[in-house]
Amino acid sequence: MAVSVRMDPLLERQIEQAAKRQGITKSQFIIDAVERSLGRKNPYELMLALKVEEEQRAYGPNANPADAAVAQAFEGYGQPYDTEASRAQLVAKLQEKHGIRSDR
Repeated sequence: MAVSVRMDPLLERQIEQAAKRQGITKSQFIIDAVERSLGRKNPYELMLALKVEEEQRAYGPNANPADAAVAQAFEGYGQPYDTEASRAQLVAKLQEKHGIRSDR
């Protein structure tokens, strides 16, 4: 069903920019906003449902033991690797490959 709405040009521009940042169309942005306003799409409830789904997948009959092993191996760590050290190694390799000196 098509609906036509008149709005302030500034508001329309803000909608366009917000939709672009989210990588969706203006129409989808507006539909999402209306659904949230009507209580049909509550982000908190969606997050809770996703958590329940993930827990069921991790411990249910179709659970992948490899996923559990990886999760257990990295339990207590914020990230599976040190991002700063990885970045430094990558930068060093790229500089070496392209002949760029880092002492500039």
